[in-house]
This record gives sequence, C-alpha cells and structure tokens, in this order.
Amino acid sequence: MASPANPSATNERAESARAEIDALCATARWCAARGWVPATSGNFSVRNADRIYVTSSGLDKGALTPDHLLEIDLEGRMTSGNGKPSAEVALHTVIYRDRPEAGAILHVHTIWNTLLSGRFAPQGYVAIEGYELLKALSGVMTHAHLEQVPILENTQDYASLATSLAATIAAHPRAHGVLLSRHGLYTWGQSVAEARRHLEALEFLFEVEGRRLFAAGRPVVPDILE
Repeated sequence: MASPANPSATNERAESARAEIDALCATARWCAARGWVPATSGNFSVRNADRIYVTSSGLDKGALTPDHLLEIDLEGRMTSGNGKPSAEVALHTVIYRDRPEAGAILHVHTIWNTLLSGRFAPQGYVAIEGYELLKALSGVMTHAHLEQVPILENTQDYASLATSLAATIAAHPRAHGVLLSRHGLYTWGQSVAEARRHLEALEFLFEVEGRRLFAAGRPVVPDILE
C-alpha cells in the first residue's frame, strides 16, 4: 500500500517552485534593464519536475510577471497559459533533456555575444582562458580553466537547430552555454540563481575578450559585416 503524501513536503515543493518562478521573472526584468533582451527578444524558462514554465513569444521581458509564463511539458507541448510559445522552446526542451541537472535556462541577445559569435563562427567556439571570473562558472576552480563556448550556425529551421544543439551539447559536456551565431547566448544552471551567475560571468568575459581584440587592433565584427 502506498504511503500517504506528506502535506508539509508537498507545500515546500510548491513554495520552492513559486520562488523559482518569481526569481526567473526578476532575472528577466534585470536582463531587460541591462539592455540584454532588446525589442522583446530573448526567452527564459524554469523547470519543475515534468513541467517547464517559459516566456511567451513577443513579450516585453522588462514587464514579466508569473502570469505571463506558459506551462509546457518536456516535449514542448503547451498545457496552460495565455500566449504563443516561441519556436525556440524546442531548444529549451533539448537542454533540459540532455542536461538533466538544469533547472533554469536564460537566453539573451547582447552586443558582445552577437559580435563574438559571428567573429568566431568559423572556429566553432569562443575560447576564454586565464580570467579570475571563470571561477563563477559551476565546477571551475581556477582562473587557468579554458572555457570553450560552442557556436551553432543560426537558422529559422528550429527542428534542425534542435538536432544540432543536441549534438553540440554531447560534444561539449563541460560547456556552460551555447552561442547561436550573430544571434545570442543560451546558458543554464541548476537554479535560476546559478543560471543568472553563469550569464553575468559569461557576458562579462565576452566583453573583456571583445575589448581585448579591439585594443590589439584585431577585428571584432564578423567577417560578413566587414
């Protein structure tokens, strides 16, 4: 005979889920204030067991509240909410499937990740090494760590992009994020707080690398724009 559910444990899980949703919305507003999700771009999600709460398409992230989130299952099917899921939901479901420790995903469009992802697209990754802030990334214990942020070619064929993302995640098990060329960054964490820490660290490091290249007289803009 199954043991009766523990009401206290159930309440604690519900409160934890609500807190993560609130933290996701606060993070989205924080990103908007920094100019990282211009013109309704970007998307954010948090996972709770077999459900994902994700921002709807075309939403101003600077005004995000829990009521604006859509509930979807792990296959990307909408189960609750008002609005239209972004086509990029397919990328969120890949990350949650292939990074089962991930509890939150953040996707932003910044100046520096857009420039560097285009600049290093032929190489296939942005390499970052030797900076103290690398230790903000989960599992990194030294500034000598080499972080390779893989870059995928951008496309509007999201089924194909999801397949490419799965292959890239498998090929880069230590990566803390993935770039889409001339598009933006996806990063994740076990919690919203960890994902936000990864995001802030990576964006700082992208800017440092971009400014270093510029100071050295090397082109920062993608070749296609030169």
